Amino acid sequence: MLPELTLRAATSGDDDALWGLLEPVFRAGETYCQPRDIGRAAALAYWRGGHTVFVAERGPQVLGTYYIGANQAGGGAHVCNCGFVTAEAAQGQGVARAMLAHSLDQARAMGFRAMQFNFVVANNTRAIALWESHGFEVVGRLPEAFCDPRGAYVDALVMMARL
Repeated sequence: MLPELTLRAATSGDDDALWGLLEPVFRAGETYCQPRDIGRAAALAYWRGGHTVFVAERGPQVLGTYYIGANQAGGGAHVCNCGFVTAEAAQGQGVARAMLAHSLDQARAMGFRAMQFNFVVANNTRAIALWESHGFEVVGRLPEAFCDPRGAYVDALVMMARL
């Protein structure tokens, strides 16, 4: 049996672990609209930029991270946005599911009324299935909005759930 997963606010001491999670995902270029050659400082600035960041760890090992923050300012500040990354070795172990449940609780506690994912690459079927299992719906489709590393143009989805 695996030890319990713990979710906690990230600290500056987690920057090495965050980079270790973000770098392979950004380099792969399959799910995030970030330059594939993004450097550590820029990646951490993107991930932390105006967001509250959490890590998921099992023992001393950080297995995932997510950020949460207002999707828009002013009249749109009641809707939050999140980004999620799970270590490749931890996929299929419930890390993303635990982070999503935690983020929904955090969003409610922070006073958000809805959570929106602005740009879910349509062939990211595992993420889409997870979001849908927690009540998210596709509310928009951006035709061919994402160019994958092989040069194929893929639709991006806007997904939302009321809290």
